[in-house]
Amino acid sequence: MLLLFKKLHRLLYFISVLVFFSLCYPLLYFLAKNPQKHYKAIVWFRKWISVISIHVVGIRFKVHYEEPIDWNIPYILCPNHTSILDITALTYLCPQHFSFMGKMELLKNPVTRIFFQSIDIPVKRESKISSFKAFKRGLELLREGKSLVIFPEGSIDNEYPPTLHKFKPGAFKMSQDNRTAILPVIIHNAWDIMWDDGGRFGSKPGVIHISVLKPIFFSEQEKKGHDSIEQEVYEKMHKVWVENWKK
Repeated sequence: MLLLFKKLHRLLYFISVLVFFSLCYPLLYFLAKNPQKHYKAIVWFRKWISVISIHVVGIRFKVHYEEPIDWNIPYILCPNHTSILDITALTYLCPQHFSFMGKMELLKNPVTRIFFQSIDIPVKRESKISSFKAFKRGLELLREGKSLVIFPEGSIDNEYPPTLHKFKPGAFKMSQDNRTAILPVIIHNAWDIMWDDGGRFGSKPGVIHISVLKPIFFSEQEKKGHDSIEQEVYEKMHKVWVENWKK
């Protein structure tokens, strides 16, 4: 019976997303014809479609900061990834104009497609050409003063309950090439609210807790390789992830 209610809650969530997306779609379609000009407006619509949709079904967020964040500068936000709700968590968290870098399959999703055709960056990770183009586009956005969200694990793993998996190097190479600060983000329990897309266990109302760690800045004088930066970020995020499990 509990699983049935969770399946119904998941259905209600997707209906909520489709309703608010459909209401905004005509204007989004117009704005997406010139994403360079209307970048900020498209980001604004993405934020409020996702945040309102999730609030309708009783899901909230609580953010914990290790220190205050200066949102006047661009970052590469590096969150862990256990749920499709992570996307909404980032739109709720970040007040900046930013783009996601995500898997090519999101171009097939009726809701995410318009965003990945306009402001976000699709990437086919097994293709070196696609990865190179995505990397180049990411650098362009950073140099325009925009932020990026890159899930360093690459995808949601099949393991349940989830763990923090080995990172891929792309975000850290990009950070070093453009001297952009990394902002580590741990989304603690989105997987418990809705694991992956909710197809197996459904979803439920609740509070998703997010920890934002200190940014990692890089000066021109530092000679760290991207692999050591990657390891540093992983260790810091893993420590907070594990400590949360102990509570």
